[in-house]
Amino acid sequence: MHLADAVESMNLKHVVITVVNRDDLPDSGAAHYKACIDEVHQRSPELTLELLCSDLAGDLSALELLLEDSPLRVFAHNVECVPSLDRRVRDHRASFEQSIKILKHAKLVRPDIITKTSLMVGVGETDEQISEALALIRAANVDLVTIGQYLAPSEKHLKIDRYPDPDMYDVWAQEAIELGFSGVACGPLVRSSYKAGLLYRKTYDPNNQETLPGAYVRVQERIPEQQLIHNIIHTEVMS
Repeated sequence: MHLADAVESMNLKHVVITVVNRDDLPDSGAAHYKACIDEVHQRSPELTLELLCSDLAGDLSALELLLEDSPLRVFAHNVECVPSLDRRVRDHRASFEQSIKILKHAKLVRPDIITKTSLMVGVGETDEQISEALALIRAANVDLVTIGQYLAPSEKHLKIDRYPDPDMYDVWAQEAIELGFSGVACGPLVRSSYKAGLLYRKTYDPNNQETLPGAYVRVQERIPEQQLIHNIIHTEVMS
């Protein structure tokens, strides 16, 4: 109820609801997340809704409960890093493989919902490993992907391994489109939820002129909605 009140009061167009891990609950919080989404939609039906979800401890039945008749337009779950760095970067209960399983199943049970994920760079990966990870993600029928630079919150956190050449974000963006992603946003300060509505809108309207400063944003041309063709429409905005 408080969430729906807040969203309604802010007169928003696109809302990203982000969750915390609730592995202590039998359904990892799926029923509560669903209730929140439904309440927000009931109060503000004109909104487009995006959920940045946990991996629900890999529980596919919980995922199905969450997505059943859901008004969500975007289901997002972040793989975070390339597969070989799982143990270094992520909690031991999470993995690239498990995240891919969740994303793939989400598209299987709700093909009408856009799926989305995000990768961090600067945690020990190589440029080639990012390219390989993009291919694995796309093989799971994920629609949208974002790539951004890892920034350590404090000295106690994982140290930054590198700052990739800025031109690599352009390379990765182009690779993503060629792999068949519907849309991609790449840049040092790109985050999965920041300006999420922009990437969503451009995915459905390639002629949309909105920009994301400091990032490469590319989308496939869609005629009609949900049907991809190979003409690439791109917008490049460099800071």
